[in-house]
Amino acid sequence: MSAVAATPPPEGSSALKGIISPWQQYICHACGYIYNEAEGDPDSGLVAGTRFVDIPDDWYCPLCGVTKQDFELYSPPSFDALRAECLTGAPATLSSARHTPGVVIVGAGRAGWQLAENLRASNAEMPITIVTSCAGDVYDKPLLSVAMARQLTPEKLIKERGIDAARRLNLRMMSHTHAIRICRDTKRLRTTRGTLRYDHLVLAHGAQAALPPELSASLCWRINHLGVYLQLRAALGETSKEVVIVGAGLIGSELANDLALGGHRITLLDVQSEPLARWQAEAAGQQILQAWKDLPIRFVGGVSVASLEKIGAGFRVTTACGQQFAADQVIVAAGLQTPSRLAKGAGLAWENGIAVDLTLRTSAAAIHALGDCISIAGQTSRFIEPIARQALTLAAELAGQSPLPYTVRPSLVRVKTSSLPLTLG
Repeated sequence: MSAVAATPPPEGSSALKGIISPWQQYICHACGYIYNEAEGDPDSGLVAGTRFVDIPDDWYCPLCGVTKQDFELYSPPSFDALRAECLTGAPATLSSARHTPGVVIVGAGRAGWQLAENLRASNAEMPITIVTSCAGDVYDKPLLSVAMARQLTPEKLIKERGIDAARRLNLRMMSHTHAIRICRDTKRLRTTRGTLRYDHLVLAHGAQAALPPELSASLCWRINHLGVYLQLRAALGETSKEVVIVGAGLIGSELANDLALGGHRITLLDVQSEPLARWQAEAAGQQILQAWKDLPIRFVGGVSVASLEKIGAGFRVTTACGQQFAADQVIVAAGLQTPSRLAKGAGLAWENGIAVDLTLRTSAAAIHALGDCISIAGQTSRFIEPIARQALTLAAELAGQSPLPYTVRPSLVRVKTSSLPLTLG
């Protein structure tokens, strides 16, 4: 992409008409990033007030890297407008909502917060509770695999503290709280901080990074949320380290690229003969290997890890064929799997994830699910783009609005390897 000069909009451009024309927002189809004309994109040289129509065609999404053509006009939910309406004469259904248990959401990732935003925009008084095992801070997960290349400090990764988002949306958040068991008959959720009643329960706890049985969780990193990523950054410190990454799929390849650009020496291992093997027909692996030729990344394909040992201050990875690799840190990127304890404990239908229909209802009438933890007809879609559409579907269902069935469609995959960004089908 050519550089975009950080200069004021030219005389006569549409950007100077903001006084009489409301600022608009545009959403990325691939990842859900929202470009706000009022705020611009200063990191890319687009000053506040830059109209979308005035953005150069070679600008790309700062979150996932797709082009301007992959954006469309977005109308954000208006919580403030609904609140004002309620203050001037709320319908009985809203004023009585405070006396009901309301909606309990398990998970404070993109799916949980997106649903909370849409629910609050639909109903200003509906009781909403978020239960999360972490702090619940709002952040963009795709940035975790490009943070070093973009020189993002840990502080810059957090868009909004969880406690502030909960206050803004007027909801209850139980942070650092684990959901233990669902009691379907009594509509109760047991947690490590007591039992909650619910009218509707939504499982939005995502998927977790898989761990091959040959590896010990205490000896390796699995990067699937902000808290663990920040711990990894602290462990790497400011000096160059030897890092072994097990798994050269989407996440493993992105992390290898980013950590190499951050000054670390990477050994990338995979059972396949090349990275990004899922897209072999598109020659993605060969392209990325060529782009890495000047980076400190060594790819070793056709190997499976047999053991991981702690050796002094470092680690030793041994493959089934006897090769050994020394490392200061080891990262496993061997895919995702949905935690099954909650769903299976409640007797919910399971098919490669929590089985839901196109209204995102599970096999239990009062329990719904969305995001990385669900499957539809046995198929998962663990990408960012579907979450926004799922949240709209579920918010309409829970708020009693006109049905808005979710539509399954192929996701555009953007490989955020800055050495060679790839868009794959």
